[in-house]
Amino acid sequence: MYTRILLAYDGSREGLIALREGALLAKRCGAQVFLLSVLPASSGLQMAEGVYPGAVNQQVSSYKDLLARGVAVLKQLGLDPVARLVVGEPAPQIGLFAKEIGADLVVLGHRPQSLMQRWWSGASGGYVSEHVGCSLLVGRKTISDEVFAAELQPADRL
Repeated sequence: MYTRILLAYDGSREGLIALREGALLAKRCGAQVFLLSVLPASSGLQMAEGVYPGAVNQQVSSYKDLLARGVAVLKQLGLDPVARLVVGEPAPQIGLFAKEIGADLVVLGHRPQSLMQRWWSGASGGYVSEHVGCSLLVGRKTISDEVFAAELQPADRL
C-alpha cells in the first residue's frame, strides 16, 4: 500500500506519538522510511546569534540529537531510515522533501493551539496539506511503551 513514508519529527510528545504510529505502519507495509526534522527559521534565532554567538550552532546540535533519537527508535523496529535535518518553515520544507523522495504518505503529529496562538503565528507556514501531494496521516493514536516494546520482538520469539 505505502512504499515510501515520510515521518516529520519535532521531538514533541505529539511528534513521538506520530513517530511510533508511522513507524509501525511502515514496518507492516515494508515501506522505506524517511525521517525529517525541521529547525524553524526565525528572526528571534538570528537575533540570539547576534547576542550569543553560537546560538544557531547550539540549536542545530540540539536538532541533530533529536533526529538521532528518532533514528534510534526506527532502527529498534528493524527499519533503516534516511534522516535529514533542514532549516526553514516546517510546512513547505515537509512538502519539498516529500516531493523530492516521492513519498506516498507523510505522517506527522498535531499540537493543538489556542485561538491566540493561531492568531499570533499567522499563516506564514501554512498547512502541511497545502504543501504535500500525497496522503497525509496525522498520528494521534497513543501507543503504550508495552505495545511498542512488543513490536520490537523478532517474529520468531513471539
